[in-house]
Order: sequence, then C-alpha cells, then structure tokens
Amino acid sequence: MNELTNMRLTDRIGHTPLIRLNHLSDATGCEILGKAEFMNPGGSVKDRAALGIVRDAEAKGLLRPGGTIVEGTAGNTGIGLAVVGNSLGYPTIIVMPDNQSQDKVDTLRAYGADVRLVPACPFANPGHFVHQSRRIAEELNEKDPGSALWANQFDNVANREFHEATTGQEIWEQTGGKVHGFICAVGTGGTLAGISRALKAHNEKVAIGIADPAGSALYNYLTTGELRAEGGSISEGIGTSRITANFADTCVDIPYQIPDSESIPLVYDLIRQEGLCCGGSTGVNVAGAVRMARELGPGHIITTIFCDSGLRYRERLFNRAFLASKGLELPNWLTL
Repeated sequence: MNELTNMRLTDRIGHTPLIRLNHLSDATGCEILGKAEFMNPGGSVKDRAALGIVRDAEAKGLLRPGGTIVEGTAGNTGIGLAVVGNSLGYPTIIVMPDNQSQDKVDTLRAYGADVRLVPACPFANPGHFVHQSRRIAEELNEKDPGSALWANQFDNVANREFHEATTGQEIWEQTGGKVHGFICAVGTGGTLAGISRALKAHNEKVAIGIADPAGSALYNYLTTGELRAEGGSISEGIGTSRITANFADTCVDIPYQIPDSESIPLVYDLIRQEGLCCGGSTGVNVAGAVRMARELGPGHIITTIFCDSGLRYRERLFNRAFLASKGLELPNWLTL
C-alpha cells in the first residue's frame, strides 16, 4: 500500500508499450513496432524530455522549490513541462510560435501555463521563440537570482540522456535485444540521439535512421554536408535548420526525406487499419519505418515512436479545406 500511496504522476512517465502495426508489418514482412508515447500523462513523447530536464536541474541545484520553468516550444514539450511542473510545484512560462495548432495552445492554458505567442521566424532571428524564452528566464533571474530555469530543450543534453537511460533501454528490453533498426524524426534531436546511443551500446549493428520532413535541413546535411531546407510540411514539432547539442555526434546510418504526400495518408491509415489516432510526426516516423523495413528486407524488427494524439491537430488533420490548400486529401470514409 505504501508504494501505491507514494506514487507520483511523474513516476508514470515512460514504460510505454510497443504496439505492432499489423497491416504494415504483414505488408513488409518485418515487425514494425511503435513506442506508444502518446500514453504518457501529458500525452506525448516530450514528457520524457521534460522530466529529464527538470530532474537534472534539481540535482544540479538549478531549480529551487517553487521556481519558474521557462521554455520555447512548439507545444508538446511545453505541455510536458506544465504536467511535470504542476506535479512537482513549479509554474511554467511557455513561449510558442503563433503558427502552431490551437489545440496545443488551449491544452497548455488548461494546465495553467503562462502561454506567450510570438511570430514564427527563422532561428537566426533574435525574435525566434527559443531566444525569447531565454531572455525571459534571464530577466526573471536578474530580478530574483535563481528564480527561473530555462529548460533549453534543444541544447540541454539532459534531454537525450534521459532518453538514453529510459526509452532506449525499454526498446531493447521489450524486443528481447532483437531489434534491428530504430528510426524517427528530429526536432530537438533528444529522442533519436538518446535511443541510438542506448541501442548502439548494446549492439553497434542496430541501424539508426532519420525520417526528415520536407522543410527540414537534416536530410541534406546528412547526405551532402550542407544544412539546406527545401519545401515544407504541415507536421508540427519536427524538423530543424541547425545541429543542436542533443543531435550533435549522433550516428545516423540511414537518412530519408519524407514528404507530406507520403506521411499524411499514413496518419489516416493508422486510424482505419490499426485504431491509432496519432499526429503528423507519427506519420513521418511510420513512413520512415516502412522505408527502413523495405531497405533491410523481411525478417527484421523495426521500431519507431508514436509521438502524440492526432486530436491535438484537429484543425489541420481533419480539415478538408486546409488539406486541399496543401495539396492533400481527407479520406472519403472520414465524414467530417
């Protein structure tokens, strides 16, 4: 009984199941398995980064009791930080670009976060949401030293270290050490970097892939050495135009560039064929897993990340007019 009464919400972050994609596994002859990160308390894989960053800051004395957590995020890390912060007694200030889904903004505000929307702009612009969040934390600390933590999810390697210690180890154990490949998209780089380090430490032959959406520069960087972005994607929270501290030195064996025309139909297929309603980033990940399965050939175990719920993107993923404006279609069986 004591173990139950002492259990915190934060203890429920992680330990998510691997779910087999039956249709795609049968079609490729591989076992395609997704880590169900949407089952975390905050509803996404970013709960792990949030908890890892907060626990690291506590251990280093960077976050005092009642201190404020400040972060620049496309949404899910902010939600994770709000969940973790509320559970542990830290208020949150979240700076977001104004082109993200209203569903995520509303969720953050429902958790009581102080949400500050700013115009979307390139990282080189001082008005970028990451830079603005850093300045807010600095201003708070100038007024009251030690009162604020800038989470800095992109370059705070506590992010990837937590994934290495938890997500990667879980995948290894859940597959009985038989995993042949792991692939996902990159935002901060923490998920891919941490998991790849964990899996490669067990078996250096595990293939690591990146599923890079259009509009991100990593595919070109990994194939040509040039950070060059082309096109765009409706998926949120993934893709980057720089090499973050979390992603630096990460071993990527197989890079793919995934267009929306390939990933978004898979989002609807997951609903229809598997009963999984996930967001656009999951569609990119699954597209990458299918490509990796076909490249490695039948008989392999391929793992990826089911990042979050598709219900966080209702105004995009289930909006016929919006999709049509991007050259995409909503399936006829969806009567919306």
